[in-house]
Amino acid sequence: MASVRDVMSTDLVAVEPTATIAEAATLMGERRVGSALVLEGTRLVGILTERDVLRALAGHFDAARQPVEQWMTPNPTTIGPDATVRDALELMLARGFRHLPVVEDDRVVGMVSIRDLSRAALAPGGPGPVLR
Repeated sequence: MASVRDVMSTDLVAVEPTATIAEAATLMGERRVGSALVLEGTRLVGILTERDVLRALAGHFDAARQPVEQWMTPNPTTIGPDATVRDALELMLARGFRHLPVVEDDRVVGMVSIRDLSRAALAPGGPGPVLR
């Protein structure tokens, strides 16, 4: 069975908590990703998703200039790289996540998306769809 390590992206998009919503959104758009890790040095302190950006812009006229730390999800749920694709998919479906940071030994090593996991689950030899 495939593991998260097999499908995660290691080309990470990260911003500091003091980056503005506009800076983070621009970076996410340029890299064509739906989320950015929020790091203080190498420590994961949050995640900013496209949903967070939309919520910020819809909720405050000057949100584009506000720091990411005001709109991010702090202390995000993470998963280890050796978890199975099925375990990661079940976690994400249960919690309503579309992006999940992958952490090993207190260090971010990747990011996995619901799309990555769905492709792996439906691939020949994959664990198959998760039925609820």
